[in-house]
Amino acid sequence: MTDFDVFNGDADGLCALTQLRLAQPRDAQLITGVKRDIQLMDRVHSDAQSRVTVLDVSLDKNRHELERVLETGADVFYCDHHFAGEIPQSDRLQTLINTAPDVCTSLLINTHLQGQYLAWAVVGTFGDNLRDSALRIARPLELDGHQLEKLENLGIYINYNGYGSALEDLHFKPAELFRLISAYASPLAFIDDGAEHFERLETGYQQDMSLASALSPHFVDGSVAAYVMPNAPWARRVSGVYSNDLANSDPDRAHAVLTEKVSGDYVVSVRAPLNNKTGADELCMQFATGGGRKAAAGINALPADQLTTFVDAFAAFYR
Repeated sequence: MTDFDVFNGDADGLCALTQLRLAQPRDAQLITGVKRDIQLMDRVHSDAQSRVTVLDVSLDKNRHELERVLETGADVFYCDHHFAGEIPQSDRLQTLINTAPDVCTSLLINTHLQGQYLAWAVVGTFGDNLRDSALRIARPLELDGHQLEKLENLGIYINYNGYGSALEDLHFKPAELFRLISAYASPLAFIDDGAEHFERLETGYQQDMSLASALSPHFVDGSVAAYVMPNAPWARRVSGVYSNDLANSDPDRAHAVLTEKVSGDYVVSVRAPLNNKTGADELCMQFATGGGRKAAAGINALPADQLTTFVDAFAAFYR
């Protein structure tokens, strides 16, 4: 029997899989990548003896490959919170999908496991910038403020680590980071015992965020702000968490961060206003490589000549 664990390389994907494998250990082939690497099912070479777990990866973007895997006779468990579209009908497919804006995959897995590894769900939920949800589910843990802050920071740092155009941009490859964190039943134990790894993430995050904080907006009005970041490893790494930071600092405004690629195109991160978490997916899906969820979405490759078109559409959408 061959097992496959397919997961997004951000905090939500890693923490969802950490919970699941702590509860249900499985020696699986890990299939993941940078945050934007979401068409992962094409790497699954399954047969009738295979078990495939897919976490925090859009079903809509992987539908044809999912159908192919099901046709091989494999059993698939698919858990996600992004737009799914039409879900294939198969007795071998179990889905756990919820696209509500205050839900993430770590939250769904926490419910699925009846809270067995709740602290890791809290980390993943913080990392997905769902702070209110994270604080709500953390209550049974009865943590003090300092402990909660540690979990929040770990979630932010793991999420930060997932961004980049290639694995070489990252401080840790997501599969490597999963192996490190999943050795611990408690994220607080990882922070203490794996201090060198935590500090590596923290230092990188702080250095990159200091560079991002010096940026001025490319466009700003009363409803939106758009920032353009250079083609540099630090910018690629920090683009997602910087988008979250902007959203948290101005919850009534929508934000977009466009990071220039080597090709001259842009990777786009969009955050809907925290006080109106809707429409980010709808906006981004107007563009060829766009997708995501209601509160946070993106475009993988916005052509350079569509920069003005995007900013105009963004401003009009949230006006």
